[in-house]
Amino acid sequence: MTDATTTPNLPPHSLSIVIPMYNEAENVEPMVTRVHEGLKGYPHPWELIVVDDGSADATPNELRRVGAKFGSHVRTVELMRNFRQTAAMQAGIDAARGTVIVTLDGDLQNDPADIPRMVGRLLNEDLDMVAGWRKDRKDGLFLRKIPSRIANRLIARITGVTLNDYGCSLKAFRADVLKNVRLYGEMHRFIPAWLATVTTPRRIAEEVVTHHARQFGESKYGISRTFRVILDLISVYFFMRFRARPGHFFGGAGLILGGVGSLILAYMAFLKFVGHENIGTRPLLMVGFFSIIMAVQFILSGILGETLARIYFESGAGKLYQVRNPDTLTADEAWHKA
Repeated sequence: MTDATTTPNLPPHSLSIVIPMYNEAENVEPMVTRVHEGLKGYPHPWELIVVDDGSADATPNELRRVGAKFGSHVRTVELMRNFRQTAAMQAGIDAARGTVIVTLDGDLQNDPADIPRMVGRLLNEDLDMVAGWRKDRKDGLFLRKIPSRIANRLIARITGVTLNDYGCSLKAFRADVLKNVRLYGEMHRFIPAWLATVTTPRRIAEEVVTHHARQFGESKYGISRTFRVILDLISVYFFMRFRARPGHFFGGAGLILGGVGSLILAYMAFLKFVGHENIGTRPLLMVGFFSIIMAVQFILSGILGETLARIYFESGAGKLYQVRNPDTLTADEAWHKA
């Protein structure tokens, strides 16, 4: 538990804690209680934003009851249906008003007592993100730990952002940096990589955090998420390197195919007009012909991609979720203050 004597020496800031929850009715009050215990004596204003991701159980009712019990600094963002964890986390980030944002899961496996230490490191070391590392992870070996280790190494190799634990939801961010990133698909796992598109990886650090075994409910994630992670990893690779210049990716592939096809057809033309050979039944002729067709398609895709990128950057991205009865708080309302 954190108190006034153990809280790190922190520069002035305001803190928003974002917790997405889906069918976690039993965990609502223990989680909110644990957050208050972990931030007991915290010297700066903070708020707790819990996002109900379209739960089908009593989670929304529990959130309203517990929010009324603890005070207006406990805010609920209720999504109209289940949009999945990434969209729920983005909804909480959009609703956050603090200069520092901390995210964590609502299943009681992350420990809110680690928050002051992570925020202290973020601010005192002038970082943009501190990611949690569940070094002593309390999960199953074959279905959770081993796939996670493989995924972490693969993500680090492809994205260039080296962390031991991409899957830990407990992370601390500078809000002005995090809000430059939009999350889609299963992209909550790749937040460090996305953050590296707007800041240098040198300002991203890792901190060992406590991890508890799940007490109530059941995990919403199984081995099937591995396939979604692979698909999203391909998207991350593309956007990290070609987000603002998709024409270079598709156009480069088109030029390579066009060059190969042109050489093949030139060779076929030489055989036909110089060697007087019959080329009509040669498979190589079809290879050259279709290489040229594919090259044209890739180049056109690059042009369309450049057009869409221009529209995206000039008009901004739309939201992937809808909130039921959003609040309209001012910047000075509903903070927990010491």
